[in-house]
Amino acid sequence: QVQLVESGGGLVQPGGSLRLSCAASGIIFSLTAMRWYRQAPGKERELVAVISSGGSTNYAFSVKGRFTISRDNAKNMVYLQMNSLKPEDTAVYYCNAYRPAYYEYWGQGTQVTVSS
Repeated sequence: QVQLVESGGGLVQPGGSLRLSCAASGIIFSLTAMRWYRQAPGKERELVAVISSGGSTNYAFSVKGRFTISRDNAKNMVYLQMNSLKPEDTAVYYCNAYRPAYYEYWGQGTQVTVSS
């Protein structure tokens, strides 16, 4: 049974930081690209950051330099460190596991609210 469980969301003031975590089970984690998406109210889901199975990373322009994605293959965990948060970062953040031609799975999401 595949599970992706996000944690670490919450309410933070502008300029603050949060660290999201995603615990994966039921997949071959070391062969899987991991991605963070987000969806704000009334907007489409957008890709925020991706880390390949080999550790290469890529970011949306809107978060580059503020967010850092990382993974721990020994723990089957992926993280999203979010710094200098802005109100426009407010969204539900989703963990995504993607192995081309094999599978794609989603977590249930965690709410991030940036507000004073």
